[in-house]
Amino acid sequence: MGGRIRSYRRDGFTFDVLDDGPLDGDVVVLLHGFPERATSWGSVAPLLHAAGLRTLAVDQRGYSPGARPRRRRDYRATELADDVAALVELVGGPVHVVGHDWGSFVAWALAARRPDLVRTLTAVSVPHPAAFERALLTSRQGLKSWYMLLFQIPFLVELSARRRGGAFDKGLRQSGMTPSEIARCRTEVVEYGALRGGLSWYRAIVFADRELARRPILAPTTLVWSDGDTAIVRKGAELTAAHVQGPYVFVELPGVSHWIPTQAPEQLATAILDRVWSV
Repeated sequence: MGGRIRSYRRDGFTFDVLDDGPLDGDVVVLLHGFPERATSWGSVAPLLHAAGLRTLAVDQRGYSPGARPRRRRDYRATELADDVAALVELVGGPVHVVGHDWGSFVAWALAARRPDLVRTLTAVSVPHPAAFERALLTSRQGLKSWYMLLFQIPFLVELSARRRGGAFDKGLRQSGMTPSEIARCRTEVVEYGALRGGLSWYRAIVFADRELARRPILAPTTLVWSDGDTAIVRKGAELTAAHVQGPYVFVELPGVSHWIPTQAPEQLATAILDRVWSV
C-alpha cells in the first residue's frame, strides 16, 4: 500500500501507528517497552529518516485504546508477535525490526515465529528469551527481576501509580528515568489508561510458549545493552550469541541506563543503521 498507516486491525483490535520518514524507504518497525508507547522512539526515528528509512512505531496491545483485552492470556507472546506480523504483512514485508525492553521480547518472538517477515533484528536491552531464562538461574538476574513477581499482584501497581511521586514514580526514577521521562510516562501511560494493559504482559508470563522462546534466530541480529541497566545484567547479553544463527553483533553502551532510546538515541541509531546496511 502506498499511503501512510495511522492504524491497522487484527483479530477485532485496532492498533495505532506513527508512520514517518520517506514513503519509499526501507521499513523499520519500532516496538516500545514498558511503561512507554510509540513516542519513546521520538529521538531515534528522525535519525533513521535522515538515512532514508521509513519508520512504523506501534502502540502495542494493551496500549492502543482499541486493543485492550481484559484477559491475561490475551497478552501471551504468540498474540503479541502476531499483532506485529499483521502490520508487516500489511506493508508487504519483510522489514527491519527494532524493539526495546518488552518490545525486544516481541521482536525475538516475531523473528522466531515468522522468520520470513524479519530482514534484520535489533534488540535493545533485553537478550534472547532463552539466554534471559538461563541468566535467571546463573547470575544476579533473578534478584534484579524481583519486580516481575510484584507486578503479578492484582491492582497493586495500578493503585500505587495513582499518586504522583509515590512508589511507582520512585521505581522509575531509580531505574534511571529522568523527571521529564517520568512525567511523559504518567501522561501517556497512566493517565491514558494503558498501565493495566502494560502490566498484563508481565501477568501473561505464565502462558509462555517455552518452545518458541528457545528457537534460534536466523535473521542478522544486533543486541544493544547498556552497563547502567538496573533491570538486565550482562550475563543474558553474553549468552545471547549462542541463540542466533545469523550474523550477530553485541554492542555495549557504557554509562547509559536502561532507557536507551531516549537517553542514547544517536548511539542506538548508529547500531540500527549498521545492522540495516549490513544486508
